[in-house]
Amino acid sequence: MPLTRLIVQQFRNIKACDIELSTGFNFIIGPNGSGKTSLLEAIYLLGHGRSFKSSLTGRVIQNDCQELFVHGRFLNSDQFEIPIGINKQRDGSTEVKIGGQSGQKLAQLAKVLPLQLIHPEGFELLTDGPKFRRAFIDWGVFHSEPGFFEAWGRFKRLSKQRNALLKTATSYRELSYWDRDLAQLAEQIDGWRRTYVEQMKTLAEEMCQSFLPEFEIKLGYYRGWEKDTPYGELLERNFERDQSLGYTFSGPNKADLRIKVNNTPVEDVLSRGQLKLMMCALRLRKGSILQS
Repeated sequence: MPLTRLIVQQFRNIKACDIELSTGFNFIIGPNGSGKTSLLEAIYLLGHGRSFKSSLTGRVIQNDCQELFVHGRFLNSDQFEIPIGINKQRDGSTEVKIGGQSGQKLAQLAKVLPLQLIHPEGFELLTDGPKFRRAFIDWGVFHSEPGFFEAWGRFKRLSKQRNALLKTATSYRELSYWDRDLAQLAEQIDGWRRTYVEQMKTLAEEMCQSFLPEFEIKLGYYRGWEKDTPYGELLERNFERDQSLGYTFSGPNKADLRIKVNNTPVEDVLSRGQLKLMMCALRLRKGSILQS
């Protein structure tokens, strides 16, 4: 584990704790209600800036307290310890510190402390909508391509502007200026995603196969629009359809990781227990790629 020390204050049922951690495996043992899950939740908060159980800050701050603190020491690739920390207030404000410098962004915290969460209900990755699998891909791309976060954020902002213009535009000419930038970003994002999926595909399939040897498992990448059509051309061609819908129908925001078992969608074949095994295999494979 890259965390060598964890300090938690006023988080859930943890008033205060200070734990030295091993750089290898760490096992948290204790009776029910002793705070094991809260400790894991605090670590997740330190890497993601939010809880995996609740989106409401007030629910994770200890009763009668106005704020929580989670601090840690992170062992980087050069074996130097870097202090990191997050402070959350009941009013929703957040302060992030990295290396003693305040005013850092949550995205920078995620870069420093990449985390994978495996939990009993995590098979939503396989059974729920494409956004979960898209997030699965984007986590890996975020940690391998420095420009991805900014490009994806800019694409989403331009998409919102385009959708607003669709409601008032009388011809495609009014959108063409925006669409040039949008198309360039879409192709760049798609290229990064495709490269990442190709990098993990074979090894992920092998790991899934080792967990579920009785099945043939295949992963495929869908970029969100027609395979052989440039995105700029698609935007122009589908202008009238998008205008009638009031939003841009196709694009990187519809990308998906398609998983089939014996040539059938995974949710139609596997039991809940088997879905959990596949979810574990995929997340372990993704974590190992980050370490390689």
